[in-house]
Amino acid sequence: MRREWLLVFVAAVVLYLPTVRYGVVQDDRAIIASNPAAHSIGAALRAFDDPYWPRETGAGLYRPLTILSYAVDWTISGGRPGWLHVMNALWHGLATVLLVTLLARWLPTLGAAAAGLVFAWHPVHVEAVASLVGRAELLTAVGVLGAVLAARRGRWALAVLCAAFAMFSKEHGVIVGVVILLDKWLDQTPPLSQRERGTGGEDYPTGFWIALGVVTIGFLAAWFAVGWAGENDAAAVFYDRGTWGRLAIALPAALRAALVLIWPASLSVDYNPQVLPARDGISIPAVLGLGVVVATPALALWCRRRAPAISFGAGIAALSCLPTANLFFPAGVVLAERNLYLAVALPAVFVGWGATWVAARRGLRPAAVAVAIVAVACGWRSFARLPAWRDNRSQLVTLLAEHPESYRAHASAAAVFAGAGDTAAARREYHRADSLFSGDRYLNGANAIFLIGIGDTAAAVPLVDRGRRSRAGERMTLRAEFLLELARGHGTEAAAIADSAGRRFAGERGWYLQFRQ
Repeated sequence: MRREWLLVFVAAVVLYLPTVRYGVVQDDRAIIASNPAAHSIGAALRAFDDPYWPRETGAGLYRPLTILSYAVDWTISGGRPGWLHVMNALWHGLATVLLVTLLARWLPTLGAAAAGLVFAWHPVHVEAVASLVGRAELLTAVGVLGAVLAARRGRWALAVLCAAFAMFSKEHGVIVGVVILLDKWLDQTPPLSQRERGTGGEDYPTGFWIALGVVTIGFLAAWFAVGWAGENDAAAVFYDRGTWGRLAIALPAALRAALVLIWPASLSVDYNPQVLPARDGISIPAVLGLGVVVATPALALWCRRRAPAISFGAGIAALSCLPTANLFFPAGVVLAERNLYLAVALPAVFVGWGATWVAARRGLRPAAVAVAIVAVACGWRSFARLPAWRDNRSQLVTLLAEHPESYRAHASAAAVFAGAGDTAAARREYHRADSLFSGDRYLNGANAIFLIGIGDTAAAVPLVDRGRRSRAGERMTLRAEFLLELARGHGTEAAAIADSAGRRFAGERGWYLQFRQ
């Protein structure tokens, strides 16, 4: 398998080498470029009890090993973004090799290599690899796959370390224990060879499960103590929605996720309204999405004996998507391509299994040709997608061109125009964003602050009133209220708002003080 490992590793890395010329984009700025904890190893270690997002944002999350990885890269490179991009490509290559190694239990060399090539070049991966903050997905995937492989080979301490690595890189790493169980459950299927089987046929020791449980509980305790952000964790489209309202959004998102995994022709850096419409109640996409939610684990069960590689792919796809699927609780995103990183294992395994089937019936050459066609198509689509992540301008222009229905795109354009002093264009874009989706309290507040800044307090009042209806996004609403009171000459009321915000939200006092000098 060594040649196959080298093939898929090089393929995964080479595709993303153009990103060495890319900079920091969107969230990269707050998480890396402006975050002192990401600039030195010592600072990263001291920040192990800090949330992933800077405290002043109130966004929370807990990914200390991801921050530490940035700090290591920053120390080595002096903060050059190109080095961080290269490291993302290398982590992606390692994850691909680990997946191929795991699949080699059930697939012959051609099938495992075919699956690896599709996984390496699948267009859904572009966001996770080309975006620096996508590092969390890559590290978690390496941790999860590495833990499964280590447990399969009886290296219990290494498996626990890999599990901890996955969890402390990103919260969905908590699935690692269940993925190990899935792999163990599938081990009852006869392997290709006893050597590849390793220790799979033996029972895993009780001490291993206890250690894995302790690590998982410890991480969850740390996450809730440090990373929990309450209402700020939810995407704006879920504000003020009950269970059925949330599912009306989540189930069509599951359908869209399945579609981009199978046919990644229409991709987006944003899946908020109206890229995914903000529906209320039952809809055809919701029914189809429910079918996807039910069919994926059912596929894992049905293929256990028939095609265990597909069963593994379906299981890891369902498990990796579950924490951000919004089925049981609202997450911070409706859908993001980076969150589908491990889920790409399912279409990749289908290609590997299909290549094996064709090779058995038609010969090796037709199978190799079919794999080459699929892999090249994926690679070409990914390569064409890379420039969208070159810089903030490229990302915004791409989003506006491909998905003008995205309210986030117009809100970002408004902020750009406002910063450039083009108030007419900024006002137009804010109005367009609001007409597409008016339920984002943060956007309401930002729009109100802009209007107050250009002296139109009358237009700002309904936006501030809208923000008061919910505690979600309250930080920005309070800022807008504060500026509105100042504009009205109500200094006492403005001071009261500033004091309240400073007590309730970490890091807010500094923002208000700039207006009270």
